[in-house]
Amino acid sequence: QVQLAESGGGLVQAGDSLRLSCVASGRTFSPNPVGWFRQAPGKEREFVASISRSGGVTYYADSVKGRFTVSRDDAKNTVFLQMNSLKPEDTAVYYCASSSTSTRLKEGNAGYWGQGTQVTVSS
Repeated sequence: QVQLAESGGGLVQAGDSLRLSCVASGRTFSPNPVGWFRQAPGKEREFVASISRSGGVTYYADSVKGRFTVSRDDAKNTVFLQMNSLKPEDTAVYYCASSSTSTRLKEGNAGYWGQGTQVTVSS
């Protein structure tokens, strides 16, 4: 079993940057794909970004392309989400997740979830 813990959220102004981190314990990420989801108040949880087992392929929601970057450091059992040019609509609880059953992370195959970290972007 993999336990995930996110950190790095906070309150920032539009245009600012944040870097979220997610550290795994109990097990390592390798060779699992890992990534990020978010859930805004009153909305369903949505996919944000993910990275393949090897780290060579990344996927992004259209809403964050060009602004967010996902990366992983398997030696440190950590996945990152660098968020630049933040917008108020990015406000949400961000969750990291991992799949042990697929080569590409999706909500339907994400078997492991963190507790979430709050990101609030003021206008």
